[in-house]
Amino acid sequence: MTALSKEYLLLFNAVTDTEQTLSQLRESLLEVQRQAEELFLENAAGDDPPAES
Repeated sequence: MTALSKEYLLLFNAVTDTEQTLSQLRESLLEVQRQAEELFLENAAGDDPPAES
């Protein structure tokens, strides 16, 4: 088995950590988007004028 250089390991670990961080940020943004859409729909439903009777 070939030994990996310290430089390669450093770069690989940094890229891996960054990918994980970006994945977590993506999930956070998607959750905030879902919450914002729910709030928008709740407000839109409350803005409807009452039906005439």
